[in-house]
Amino acid sequence: CSALGEKTVFGQELRVGSREAAFTYAITAAGVAHAVTAACSQGNLSNCGCDREKQGYYNQEEGWKWGGCSADIKYGIEFSRKFVDAREIKKNARRLMNLHNNEAGRKVLEERMKLECKCHGVSSSCTTKTCWTTLPKFREIGYILKEKYNAAVQVEVVRASRLRQPTFLKIKQMRSYQKPMETDLVYIEKSPNYCEEDASTGSVGTQGRLCNRTSPNADGCDMMCCGRGYNTHQYTKVWQCNCKFHW
Repeated sequence: CSALGEKTVFGQELRVGSREAAFTYAITAAGVAHAVTAACSQGNLSNCGCDREKQGYYNQEEGWKWGGCSADIKYGIEFSRKFVDAREIKKNARRLMNLHNNEAGRKVLEERMKLECKCHGVSSSCTTKTCWTTLPKFREIGYILKEKYNAAVQVEVVRASRLRQPTFLKIKQMRSYQKPMETDLVYIEKSPNYCEEDASTGSVGTQGRLCNRTSPNADGCDMMCCGRGYNTHQYTKVWQCNCKFHW
């Protein structure tokens, strides 16, 4: 996925193995899986469709059967693995970090799949009930990953004894070789100070920058200052506007 490496999209933030990079990789991998699965359900792709494994199965305990068009999340996740993970070819710690966060994003999406049902019967009775799986709204996935970003785990690499190649990641400062959970976002480097300008890390800083109080876009104070508040200044400007007096 070349978009992850485009400076015009994400800048240089992804060069640092920070929690911001972890969030970006996770939400990108989840986004690809979500978009592909939705396209399959809508019939926009020729190689996939509804989840055929669920069709016709009857759940005796809860009294319903699979019907409708269940979202084929397995296809979307597998496509995301082949597409997003393909660029991770270097055998280093950053590769392990990126692959873990990619999988964490996809896992969060898979765990948030929803079950929708419809009753069938005379006079609004529920003689038969059919159910199918649907995708959650992607904004919901974004909120969950944002929470995991706030609780991201710092890790370090464990190398093989002979080849000294990175083998797996473990939680840093843990005496035992405890691995992070599958849905944890992990990072190997601490985040730079984004309040200060630093060209090497891609941080443009926020302190001292001018913002537009009424703008809802990137130049607006609410977005630029991340809700941390801002100082307002009032000034008077006099200029020649080429006015003419008519009488």
